[in-house]
Amino acid sequence: MNHQFCVPCLFGLEGLAADELRRMNAQQVAAENGRVYFSGGEELLARANLCLRTGERVLLELGSFEALTFDALFEQTKALPWERWIPKDAAFPVTGHSLNSRLFSVSDCQKIIKKAVVERLKSRYHLGWFAESAETVQIRFSIMKDQVSLCLDTSGEGLHKRGYRPAHNAAPLRETLAAAMVILSRYRGRDDFADPFCGSGTIPIEAALIARNIAPGRDRHFAAMDWRTLDRGIWQREREAAAAREFHGDYRILGTDLDPKAVAMAKANAERAGVSDLVRFETADARRFDRETERGVIVTNPPYGERIGEKEEAESLYRAFGEAFRGLRNWQLYLLSSHTEFERCFGREADKKRKLYNGMIKCDLFMYYK
Repeated sequence: MNHQFCVPCLFGLEGLAADELRRMNAQQVAAENGRVYFSGGEELLARANLCLRTGERVLLELGSFEALTFDALFEQTKALPWERWIPKDAAFPVTGHSLNSRLFSVSDCQKIIKKAVVERLKSRYHLGWFAESAETVQIRFSIMKDQVSLCLDTSGEGLHKRGYRPAHNAAPLRETLAAAMVILSRYRGRDDFADPFCGSGTIPIEAALIARNIAPGRDRHFAAMDWRTLDRGIWQREREAAAAREFHGDYRILGTDLDPKAVAMAKANAERAGVSDLVRFETADARRFDRETERGVIVTNPPYGERIGEKEEAESLYRAFGEAFRGLRNWQLYLLSSHTEFERCFGREADKKRKLYNGMIKCDLFMYYK
């Protein structure tokens, strides 16, 4: 049986997430602002959780409709088949958001949806109250321009939380965005790869996972694994299938940073990710970055200079790194920055730019093809 799913993602990554889902044999894939819709069976639910690199979570959509009043929200929520997924003793908390809609009070919407689900389950289970003492089936609602979407969260923690980075530096790059940058660089493990501002190692680690075709969710737990209403065997089958698709080879992936503590943290993260044999981390100054190899790709996220007093320091860093890059031969560069004067400081206009968001910070991915 096919179900409707929704994958929220960072703005700018919708097309990449849609491409990933098509390669997983998802049906009716449609990308919208900040989310991708698709349909498929329960196996695809597990596969998307395990293998998606650029999506934030996998939501199972139970229904969507227009609601201009709380009565309409209540009645249409109550009409959905909640008992298909929520056992009589399961917990079913409600969370969500509302934007540009008549029903703008999130707390009131939460109460109405919760009450409607309770009334539906009362009529199906013939119970007067629910202990909510077993597994959690998280309900998520989204109301945008009066259009309501009601979903169940199959992921639990966001998919960007791969499990390898319990510690991070002051301004971590989300794993899903790091993976997107590597994918956009078209790195597939053949040439050299480097990140001269590696911080806690997220970009080189994601590059290693991509080079080896390791499922990013290989070692983590997902909320729907606890659901009794879902065949638990699908998770083991999909994990085994993902493992069978992994590559094996020699890769030249380097991460460097000026801070020895960041380098030590990156090494620990790579160990937890199971790629410490694929990535080399060193303490080095990006302003003197130099490679003698035939060709390669740099994917990096240098400091933005967002804070007062740091802008000039960031500009000086960009100038020095620009000079170092111009000394390289046959290397491509994919650099993420929110600095509006980056190209001027770097000393060269990008061959191409792509707008991305690092959390709420609007950035550009500056691409230099040499």
